[in-house]
Amino acid sequence: MSYQISIRKKALEALEKIDEPSYTKIKAAIINLAEDPRPVGCKKLKGRSGYRVRVGDYRIIYEVMDKVLLIEVVQLGHRKDIYQ
Repeated sequence: MSYQISIRKKALEALEKIDEPSYTKIKAAIINLAEDPRPVGCKKLKGRSGYRVRVGDYRIIYEVMDKVLLIEVVQLGHRKDIYQ
């Protein structure tokens, strides 16, 4: 059972600014969320809805909507900037 992936405009703009090889790793991690929306190492966020997954020094913040099989990437960025 595969999920659809939706990426918000703000997250897509942040992804386009990331250099290689991190860009490829982040892109692969987002694609892998379609098969496993809660992979090993993901954490449920406190204080807001959603999950986060680490990819090197970057974080992907996303929400899982199980009823409609949708994953929405809300935000992504460097770990020092993402939680502000």
